[in-house]
Amino acid sequence: MDYLGIGVLIIGIVFAIVSIFLIKTLNNLANVLKGVDKTVVKLPDQLDQVMSQTSDVLNTSNDTLADVNEKIKALSPLFYIVGDIGESSRKLTSSLVDATASMKKNTSSGETKVKEKDVSGLYGAVALGYYLTQRRKALKEAAAGSKASMAANKES
Repeated sequence: MDYLGIGVLIIGIVFAIVSIFLIKTLNNLANVLKGVDKTVVKLPDQLDQVMSQTSDVLNTSNDTLADVNEKIKALSPLFYIVGDIGESSRKLTSSLVDATASMKKNTSSGETKVKEKDVSGLYGAVALGYYLTQRRKALKEAAAGSKASMAANKES
């Protein structure tokens, strides 16, 4: 055999080995393509299921939202009542703050009298109590006088 025959024989053997590897690779590729084909065939049915479930979820959420809106409409008067109660309590506390400030102002003059006379201890407490009692009587008389004048104005 000459060199040309040996070269052709080697090329033939290499070609047979490459062909075997290509056959295995192409068979694996064919199996992958068969799996892709099966997946693609199932895809329309799966998309239909997903779309139907999505529409069911949207319908359910719309029903839930409508139910929540109805319940909020039913609770709205309750919120208005709570708001009115809050406003009333704010007005009450502000009037109590005004009354407390007035009482503090009224007792400060009694405190100055106690300090002027340098009265301390139990005697000072008794004097302050007496002063507050006198002040309360004066306020009651003033209130009674204003009620009487209001009643007289109404009769006129």
